[in-house]
Amino acid sequence: MAEQVPWVELRRGAEGVGFREGRDWLLSPEPLRLEKGLWRQMERMGHPLRMFQQAGEQIYRRSAKGSLPGWIAELLDAGKPTWMVEAQRAEGMRQVAPRVIRPDLLLTEEGFAVAELDSVPGGMGVTGWLGEIYGAAGWEVAGGAQGMVEGFRSLLPEGGEILVAEESADYRQEMEWLAGRLSGGETDRWRVSTAEEYGGGAAAVYRFFELYDWESIPAVREMAGRKDVTPPIKPVYEEKLWLALLHSPALREVWAQEMRGSHLQRLRELVPYGWVVDPTPLPPHAALPRLEVGSWKQVGGFSQKQRRLVLKVSGFSEEAWGSRGVVIGHDVSGAEWAAALERACGEFEGQPWVMQEFREAMVIAHPYYDAESGEVRTMQGRVRLCPYYFVDGVGETKMGGCLASIVPADKKKIHGMREAILVPVVCE
Repeated sequence: MAEQVPWVELRRGAEGVGFREGRDWLLSPEPLRLEKGLWRQMERMGHPLRMFQQAGEQIYRRSAKGSLPGWIAELLDAGKPTWMVEAQRAEGMRQVAPRVIRPDLLLTEEGFAVAELDSVPGGMGVTGWLGEIYGAAGWEVAGGAQGMVEGFRSLLPEGGEILVAEESADYRQEMEWLAGRLSGGETDRWRVSTAEEYGGGAAAVYRFFELYDWESIPAVREMAGRKDVTPPIKPVYEEKLWLALLHSPALREVWAQEMRGSHLQRLRELVPYGWVVDPTPLPPHAALPRLEVGSWKQVGGFSQKQRRLVLKVSGFSEEAWGSRGVVIGHDVSGAEWAAALERACGEFEGQPWVMQEFREAMVIAHPYYDAESGEVRTMQGRVRLCPYYFVDGVGETKMGGCLASIVPADKKKIHGMREAILVPVVCE
């Protein structure tokens, strides 16, 4: 019989995975229960997502070689240094893909919606720690009590360096927790190092820094051609553009060539319809699909009711993570919305933006411990689920764990904010 996890026990280990002032999320006596049908969908999602990533790279490579229109590769290469573009196009790096896949799943009344697809995800140590705590209390958490640790071990089975950049320093403690669990406290085969100080070496590497920060990492060029660096130095995998290109009418037949039909159909159901914010004028008789207007300036003039849309920086930018470069249309004034779209159009050549239809996360009730008193209270909140899928050395994809972030119901952006309850997930 599963038991509630005591407040004292949760607080005892929280600091070791990065809970501190400014990052002191809320904790709960129990995990989030997920209905069996959704649970099964989530368990099976890793493989189609990996196929989607690999299909995207193949489309990119075909464009770069001229067998597909050149605008695809030009769009995905925008703003990237030439050396990085050349490195990711090298034949020896074909299909060398990220080995941790983490979608951000919104839990809506209609089911899941994929809001993001993160190839350099945080939260792995926190998820692993929560899995251990709740697993010990008898809960059958997603991935198993040791799922995150064993999943990460599959990335670096012989040990290696976990490189954390200063920009990502908030996540260092949880990565050190993971390295400690892998080593069992007896060896330093898995060790966390500062990315800016890394001087190379024979050991495999887990890269925990975003590629836009490359100028701060002297060894990044040496890492670019290595297959034992994951995620690889390939910015094509870090673009939100793919979430819009999945729905592009111009690429409908191309996606059908590159992906199994059942996988493609499922992903198009999960990923909200989206657009690349390209300011190129349309012919007078044309319209943006579904928006039914002929220019982004007209979209900028939409009423609040029409603005159930989300604008995002695509990638290769310090604003492309942590909900920094996200504008929710109906949550800002008309002037702010118009200004954001004008900025997106103006930055197209070097920093593309995407826009997606807004999906409303459903409201649930979940208990949590008051941060001051430890008393159990109840939050009416909205849920983001972050399952972590690990790809082993032979290409098998397995879910190692799932972190749920439950935020107050009045929040439009759902992310790991201080007001969020962080819990693992179990099948109802």
